[in-house]
Amino acid sequence: MSRLDFTPYRRSTVGFDRLFDILESQARGNAGDNYPPFNIERKGDDNYCITIAVAGFKPGDLDITAQQNLLVVQGRKRPEGQQGEMLHVGIANRGFERRFELADYVRVENADLADGLLTIDLVREVPEAMKPKKILVGGQPTLEVVQDDTESGAANAA
Repeated sequence: MSRLDFTPYRRSTVGFDRLFDILESQARGNAGDNYPPFNIERKGDDNYCITIAVAGFKPGDLDITAQQNLLVVQGRKRPEGQQGEMLHVGIANRGFERRFELADYVRVENADLADGLLTIDLVREVPEAMKPKKILVGGQPTLEVVQDDTESGAANAA
């Protein structure tokens, strides 16, 4: 496995240390364990959905923990009484832990289990104070954004 080298980027950026650390740790930590399989879907500019295949797990077997910048999904199978002797075990019956690093201001909105798929809906909500703002240069007044309102223009022309 080749190691990612972010040195050229680290030299020319400021404040992205956490991002590079996450990328490097993900490359080291995900060296082969693909259980359970999952999808990450972008549903809109600020909406995402993680779908994890958890066939055989019940809602009580799953634990979802969201903390700042981290989502942890764990599955623990509870032993059930077997009625007969198993001749072949091809269905995965093991516990798991999946970790997802979340960007700033991403929160879990909903989780649902249906048809063996756990779906976790995520939303990015940037606080108003963190949204981009126009900066005045030399105390000049801000320019108003003029919207092209054809209905009002047509009404004024009449």
